[in-house]
Amino acid sequence: MASSLEAMEGWRVGGLDWLDKANLTVSAGEDCGYVNFMSTIDVLIMGRNSYEKVLSFGDWPYEKPVIVLSRNNVDIPQELRNRVSCSSESPEALCTRLTKEDVERIYVDGGAVIQSFLSAGLITDLTITQTPVLIGDGISLFGTITHDVELEHVSTKTYPCGFVQSKYVVKH
Repeated sequence: MASSLEAMEGWRVGGLDWLDKANLTVSAGEDCGYVNFMSTIDVLIMGRNSYEKVLSFGDWPYEKPVIVLSRNNVDIPQELRNRVSCSSESPEALCTRLTKEDVERIYVDGGAVIQSFLSAGLITDLTITQTPVLIGDGISLFGTITHDVELEHVSTKTYPCGFVQSKYVVKH
């Protein structure tokens, strides 16, 4: 199974005002490759904090199945229960189960979840989109991981709005 990571550099808990402002500079109809990327994904895995942030947006943006990793109970609204589930499995156990369910590619989101999948060697490729904003504080996307992760650059694309998207393969 290939685990993929698409990330917006600079995510911080509690505030996405910087992203809302940056998104205002994106031309109408431009999705910076998001629709194409999501077409390659079978399942999205995110942490509870990311799930709760996305849930606060109102309209649920994902058509793909979503698994929320959490050691605590997660409230999933009735209307999302056919698309959203919760798991307390380790990244390794979850990937083993999903492989048996014929899942080929997962999208991992949320700082702690990203860090745990990287540390377990379960990320095969990364797509990182940087916005032209320097954020003063917040949770680091990659935080502390148990070892260096070597990457091989695949491509970089710039957008007129200032977004820069780089794709990498993780060297294992």
